[in-house]
Amino acid sequence: MKLYYAPGACSLSPHIVLREAGLDITLEKVNLRTKEVESGGNFLAINPKGYVPALELDGGEILTEGPAIIQYVADLVPEKKLVPPAGTLARARVQEWLNFIGTELHKSFSPLFNPATSDDAKAAARALIDRRLAFAASVLDAHPYLTGDSFTVADAYLFTVLSWTGYVKVDITPWPSLGAYFERVKARPAVQAALAAEGLTG
Repeated sequence: MKLYYAPGACSLSPHIVLREAGLDITLEKVNLRTKEVESGGNFLAINPKGYVPALELDGGEILTEGPAIIQYVADLVPEKKLVPPAGTLARARVQEWLNFIGTELHKSFSPLFNPATSDDAKAAARALIDRRLAFAASVLDAHPYLTGDSFTVADAYLFTVLSWTGYVKVDITPWPSLGAYFERVKARPAVQAALAAEGLTG
């Protein structure tokens, strides 16, 4: 399988899950500004949506959207227990988190990365992010991962979003459990390998 990614973007989440799954992968860096892939060619021919991640499967099919990719990958290796079985309430809880992270947190960061965003809009985004982080922290006060004692694909996604806080100066120190969680996930060997492969260490 081949993962099309941009360093530090939301494609880091499936990158982490692919490494947690122990699957053989190749990486193809995408220039999101020019829409060119590192080996040459137009990324829009691979994913007409124009953004990462995109996963090229062994049969040549292209799968897009991070939450879909990470669940698909996790289901390939059920023995790794990266996601509960389909049809269970536990699986729905993971999907509940994936939707919350995607719609309430991930998208709330977008204005902070856009230089054209007004100061008022950025302030509103920061206030919303703070409320969402406070909720996540309240859950992580009780157990080490989002759904309990075990790492799941939802944790790969939240870790990725939390990794942006330093770039856009979102302070997470008011929530010690978030900082401890971030370091806990970061210490996982698969996460370290993904960060190193994307040039995000040091």
